[in-house]
Amino acid sequence: NSGCICCSLVGDFKTALEKVLEQYHPDRILIEPSGVGKLSDVIRAVQNIDMHDVELDGFTTVVDAKKYKMYMKNFGEFFDNQITYASCLILSHTSGLSQDKLDDCVKSLREKNPKAPIVTTEWDQLTGAQLVDAMTQKNTLDDELKALLEEAAKHDHHHHHDDDEDDHDHEHHHHDHDDDDHDHEHHHHDHDDDEHEHDHHHHDHDDDEHEHHHHHHHADDVFTSWGRETARPYSADEIKACLEALSDEQKYGTVLRAKGIVAGTDGTWIHFDYVPGIPDVRTGSASTIGRLCVIGADLKEDAVSELFKA
Repeated sequence: NSGCICCSLVGDFKTALEKVLEQYHPDRILIEPSGVGKLSDVIRAVQNIDMHDVELDGFTTVVDAKKYKMYMKNFGEFFDNQITYASCLILSHTSGLSQDKLDDCVKSLREKNPKAPIVTTEWDQLTGAQLVDAMTQKNTLDDELKALLEEAAKHDHHHHHDDDEDDHDHEHHHHDHDDDDHDHEHHHHDHDDDEHEHDHHHHDHDDDEHEHHHHHHHADDVFTSWGRETARPYSADEIKACLEALSDEQKYGTVLRAKGIVAGTDGTWIHFDYVPGIPDVRTGSASTIGRLCVIGADLKEDAVSELFKA
């Protein structure tokens, strides 16, 4: 059909979708509409197709990092809509882009869409699985922070309870965690059959995954989590210095755990872990964007942010 997908989608597309499902039984279906169109209209049109076997799983917008200002100027309403309604933003043409221009692009996109994950890494450094994870919000910054909070809670149990109480608390804590994992896996199982403009379910994700200042409750409500996503590159020495500085409780609070993956200034990727007095910095595989996570008690978040220049 040569007509606009927003207008012609419901009739012909439903028939075509049923045929694809019947003949090929795909795990995922990608829909790539015309670039000049409102993503909100496309989403609405696909949502109007009542099929119990499939469900919208994500709305990804690919943004040309070098030309986004031109698109923003020439296609303002359409471009803004595609950014605002996206559940994942993937940057293209980041190779050779200066750090300042990349940061400006991310900042502009974040102003229009404060929650969607943004992929800033060059595609050839990433696996398909990493891109799918970004589009389905798996292995997010928030997931990382929750895992570190659990470790911090264990650390706190070891220091404040006797062995019997410690074992009991651990069992109860992990039981709750298993329930959370079950719900998470079930949610994505329900939505793996279909995706719009790639992947990722648009609702039931109210956590801000890019700048986190969460105060958690239950057994670990005394801990604060701080997390950032950043395209800024670091040197290994710079990360080591940051981790060593975290031992200054007066300046940063009581830091119990820190973890992250960031781009290296030498073209590698730096992975790091920290427990009090034991920093571990090493090279590893690329990530879709840099991540910094810090967990502590009475955490001085502004000071931590300044330390990492994030």
